[in-house]
Amino acid sequence: MPVVGVGVDVCDVERLRAALERTPALAARLFVGGELGLPVESLAARFAAKEALAKALGAPAGMDWHDAEVVPLPSGQPAFELRGTVLAVADRLGVRATHLSLSHDAGIATAFVVLEG
Repeated sequence: MPVVGVGVDVCDVERLRAALERTPALAARLFVGGELGLPVESLAARFAAKEALAKALGAPAGMDWHDAEVVPLPSGQPAFELRGTVLAVADRLGVRATHLSLSHDAGIATAFVVLEG
């Protein structure tokens, strides 16, 4: 399958922690479902994943953060569950498969996304 898009992003864990403490409603604007209530390191990785996904899709306007949820596969590997605005963009681009890698170390969370058509 051809590569449709690639995206990478990083998130400073302490900066996200401070933002969430300063603005408690921010978590509900950025995260959904099983993402809520995770440790801040995991939230930072998921925030980076959503940013990397947006970049891989060409960063179109109008996508809702809640329409891309990071969920664990039975193997534990992270994956995206796409719906709504994000799924519409992915469908328009011919995305057939998404690949996601997450990591966090030394206060930085990183996400890498590859989209295949």
